[in-house]
Amino acid sequence: MKIGKAGLQKLAEMICGNEPFEFFPYRSSSRLTRFFVDLDLDYIHDGSTRHRWVFSVLEEINERTASQPNLPSREMVSVIEYLLHPDHFLFEENLDRTKAIEAVAQCLNSSDISVAEQSNGKVKVAPLSGEFVSTAHSEIPTDKLISFKPSVFQIPSKPQNERLVSVMMPFNPAFSGTYEAIKKVTDYMKLECWRADDIWENSTFMQDIFDLIFCAKVVVVDFTGRNPNVMYETGIAHTLGKTVIPITQSLDDIPSDLGHHRALKYLPNTEGYRDLCNELHRRLKVIYKIDM
Repeated sequence: MKIGKAGLQKLAEMICGNEPFEFFPYRSSSRLTRFFVDLDLDYIHDGSTRHRWVFSVLEEINERTASQPNLPSREMVSVIEYLLHPDHFLFEENLDRTKAIEAVAQCLNSSDISVAEQSNGKVKVAPLSGEFVSTAHSEIPTDKLISFKPSVFQIPSKPQNERLVSVMMPFNPAFSGTYEAIKKVTDYMKLECWRADDIWENSTFMQDIFDLIFCAKVVVVDFTGRNPNVMYETGIAHTLGKTVIPITQSLDDIPSDLGHHRALKYLPNTEGYRDLCNELHRRLKVIYKIDM
């Protein structure tokens, strides 16, 4: 895939930091050379007009062989991702990385290419295939992706919440101790923890559940009793690529199709809830990359 001429023109202005993209860092001739040298691309500014020179470089890079049919060349991908590297937007008040990401995304939209910020703050270029909501991947995979529109639910307009842990369990007073144990851990870790009966934002209960799963980074599911609603919600979470933590009072309650997922087994008593807290805390520290 190749980026169109209009897109290359805009990218060249962004790399230069020219109008109307002053929220990108301004690059002089020497800094333009450094920009490409940092990417191991041997282009040295020849003294011509900065924008024209960068545009000619991008045209050449754009003609190189693509690593995937639905992406531009590897070198072009590197240029775009490096253009939005967070280190370029430090220490200058007029710079605005959020605007920069939006500008690049809009520029690439006509070429069916998207940019998405990763958990490490860097940006990943990917085929335009809808919003990437999976939390099981720290970066957008380069292998085959799919996009789909649910027929039963509405995609929520609210953003993804990196700090949200949603809980799927039977709505039964017998599980109040389990939920309190989970909230004890999330409160200690300064995370948000919700289950659907904590909110009422939509006309249908299932839409609230879908919103919770969609927006969460982690979904805790309690398989105790083989509750059919919990099974259904687990399927939604897995389909959306969420990081799922199974818990249960009996390993026999976990369907054979999910037997390969490591579950946290607990007993519904004071000691069991304490053990659940400890094990869940360990698991969340790994997921959130907190030092042990």
